[in-house]
Amino acid sequence: MIHFPRTLSELGALEGEFRAASTDLSERRRHGISGGSLIDLRDLPGLDQLLLEGPRLNIGAKVTVQAVADSPLVRLHHPALAASAGALATPAIRAVATVGGNLTQRVRCWYYRSPELTCLKKGGSTCLARAGDHLYHACFDRGACVAPHASTLAMALLLGDALVITTRRSLTMAEFLGDGSDARRENRLEAGELVTGLSLPVVQAGLRAGYHRAISRARAEWPLVEAAAQLRVEGGVLRQVQLALGGVATVPFRLPAVEAKLEGLPPDLDPIRAVLSGASTGASPLPMTAYKLDLLAPTLFYAVRVAVEAQ
Repeated sequence: MIHFPRTLSELGALEGEFRAASTDLSERRRHGISGGSLIDLRDLPGLDQLLLEGPRLNIGAKVTVQAVADSPLVRLHHPALAASAGALATPAIRAVATVGGNLTQRVRCWYYRSPELTCLKKGGSTCLARAGDHLYHACFDRGACVAPHASTLAMALLLGDALVITTRRSLTMAEFLGDGSDARRENRLEAGELVTGLSLPVVQAGLRAGYHRAISRARAEWPLVEAAAQLRVEGGVLRQVQLALGGVATVPFRLPAVEAKLEGLPPDLDPIRAVLSGASTGASPLPMTAYKLDLLAPTLFYAVRVAVEAQ
């Protein structure tokens, strides 16, 4: 059965799985790892708006990823988010995939995606990837499940003091993601709770940003490691440095110790590269994921270099 609520009140009385563009949901249902009634968000008003409202930039959950990438407002106030949105997936997917869908998509682990297997995320007792084929999984081992978080936007939004707005509350990105220790889910949404949008502060112009992903083929591939950087160059030095990593743990995360070491440095590439060489401190790779540590510092460096050189 498919429900088409027209108001949030109607939606609250329904049970089922939410559907917007369905770029991930369709695949999960096709593979038999998701089922039951659908709650289609097609007729819910107001969730497809990207608006500047006072001191906040508000982005509805049904706004497409491409619209975020193209928005002059996002490029001005949150350039790392725009850069990350413009680099993920393919143009065809970005044109239909939504902000809410990207944030709440499930992991791409082949054990989770297999209809024949029951991993931790599907009620099993063990992470099958941990003892199995985990070539594309975590190199920062922070929970029972070792599948990396799939949302590039979630990583970029860690840099912007973004709030995730739901039908019940507002959450910081850190609150929304959790610490990754709960193996059965990738966020802290409760049953029946819908992401309705994002709210980001309007910031002073002049932010510079860069995004880069290391992938195993030329394009249209999930990242092995991805990084976003956002900063200012003021008075000949780096200020307000923010860095985030994705593809390496069960949740994306910031690098506050590395940010602090970059703060106040001149925008010269050699000292920046030296600081970033220590970005893998604290990593605990699995037997097959140690190679990600070799990708981590260069990926970060590329993102920071793009930010430093941006005009």
